Amino acid sequence: MPALYVFYAGIWSMDVLMRRSRRKVTNRLKVILIILCFSVIATGLWIGLNNWLNSPGKSSQTSGTAAGAGISTADEEPEQAPVADPIPAELTDPEKLKSSWTEESTFDGAKAFSDFAIENKLPNGASMLSWIFRYNTPLKAFTPNKKDKIEFGAGSEYSELEGVTAFRGNNYRDNASFGTRTVSQKKLEIVWEKEGLGAISAHNSYWPGTGWTGQPLLVHWSEDVRKLMNINSEMKAKDLVEVIYPALDGNIYFLDLETGKPTRNKIEIGYPIKGTAMVDPRGYPVLYTGMGINENNGKFTEYKYRIINLLDQKEIYTLFGRDEAAFRGWGANDGSALLDKKTDTLLNCGENGLVYRVKLNTKFDKEAGTLTMAPQITKYRYRSPYNDEQGIENSPAVYKNYMYFNDNGGTMQCIDLNTLKPVWIYETGDDTDATTIVEETEKGVFLYTANQVDKRGEDGKNPYADCNIRKFNALTGELIWQKDYQCVYNYYINGGAIGTPVLGKDDISNMVIFNICFTGSNSDGTMVALDKNTGEEIWKKKLASYSWCSPVDFKSSDGKTYMVYTDFAGYMHLVDPMNGKTLDSVSLGQNVESSPAIYNDTIVVGSYARKIFGVKVR
Repeated sequence: MPALYVFYAGIWSMDVLMRRSRRKVTNRLKVILIILCFSVIATGLWIGLNNWLNSPGKSSQTSGTAAGAGISTADEEPEQAPVADPIPAELTDPEKLKSSWTEESTFDGAKAFSDFAIENKLPNGASMLSWIFRYNTPLKAFTPNKKDKIEFGAGSEYSELEGVTAFRGNNYRDNASFGTRTVSQKKLEIVWEKEGLGAISAHNSYWPGTGWTGQPLLVHWSEDVRKLMNINSEMKAKDLVEVIYPALDGNIYFLDLETGKPTRNKIEIGYPIKGTAMVDPRGYPVLYTGMGINENNGKFTEYKYRIINLLDQKEIYTLFGRDEAAFRGWGANDGSALLDKKTDTLLNCGENGLVYRVKLNTKFDKEAGTLTMAPQITKYRYRSPYNDEQGIENSPAVYKNYMYFNDNGGTMQCIDLNTLKPVWIYETGDDTDATTIVEETEKGVFLYTANQVDKRGEDGKNPYADCNIRKFNALTGELIWQKDYQCVYNYYINGGAIGTPVLGKDDISNMVIFNICFTGSNSDGTMVALDKNTGEEIWKKKLASYSWCSPVDFKSSDGKTYMVYTDFAGYMHLVDPMNGKTLDSVSLGQNVESSPAIYNDTIVVGSYARKIFGVKVR
């Protein structure tokens, strides 16, 4: 009704003006007045129509449009603050907490959820069942909100922090070195040692110092964040690069890269941590870390994946490895997670066989010095057509929205993180603990991976088996080439490829370098550089002592690339990757399973000698 009133009033006004204009104005003025009249009419119509549509009886017709356009109205409900998924009640009965990596998975009973199984027909003709859970409720499908769709950039774009913030540095898992250095003497020199690391006896083994994968994090904090954290006054006053190192003795150590001195108190977890942690790549003071063993000298606890607030070193949230959605009861977590900055999403794989996609709902207020999260968990579960071995020990690699990982049974997967469905799978033939590396080139996107000798040799089946080194098309799963090296089977301490390879760059961009264990006995090894295009050997190097570590490449200021690796005999070696020649070596006391990380000219790694070392490359 208001709109019609304005319309008729406008017509009457125009008529009056027209009659007056015939007596008093020129033809030019007549045209101007007509235009003005139509403008008044149009404005009146718009105001009247808008008021009518927004009257109480019509608000429901417009709220959907307003919300879709991102425009709020007076009738909209305020957005509810996200609520964190509940953390399960913690078990205390030691008998219920005891578990073994040898226990078989359970695929029936209450965990089956057969009605929610998704049958996936895959490009190689295989068919695989998968499930999706929102917390512990099974779903028929998963579709994230548009703002939560994941699409990672290149590995070089992963972190806003200077340093090495995850295992192998980024989502491509191709770089554990940061910064610059000048190599002139081609020498290694130990410049500090952090002594006093402990050891834990658990699961019929002894766990001293740091182990596999055991790569430290090297973080150059921004000044404003550094001053908010509980770092001691001496270290808070300097331009700090902090070493963050979870260890087998159940502690997380915080050290100054320059001196090796503590920057703050250690965090006492109390149970062995084998894997590599992750610092939030947005520069937020958050640490993410799993556990490798849930026993300490006969005392048992829950397997936990912890999110820790580094403002005060307190836990924000915990994901339990004992997960009712998992087929497998073994809840360890050796992998290093990734974080998608754009969607505030944590991505992690567990030895329970699950992939976790966790919306964190992070709020970090630098002005107030506060940090909160409300994690909401979605899970991907699968059952391989190749075998029933569950468990993911390697760290996931990601290209855009595609995640790549291998499991204990010999299944390699590519899953779409935005549908939580498999894209392709491949039967690798054995357990694979080494992390897959992504290479993006003008010719395509490729993966490099290698398995170990484990399942093929158990129960006396084979004294020898091949370590299979492979290159894949990352988008299709097509095998590009394969190179095999015979290895000795050894129970528990496996042969084959345990370390993640070096992906050649710059002056060694034509090669990929793997270290392989037990190629002649259960104590030696081989290091090989393979041509990326053909898989043929460029050079081959015999190792007197096997190496579980992931070698690290780094470039000198003159453009020359060098490489370091550690071995079972307790040495760190400096190598020329052009030909495999050893340039220098230093002793780190005992077996070094851990992988080094490098910041400028300082290499950091821990060993079974219950020490952490700072080593300069000269």
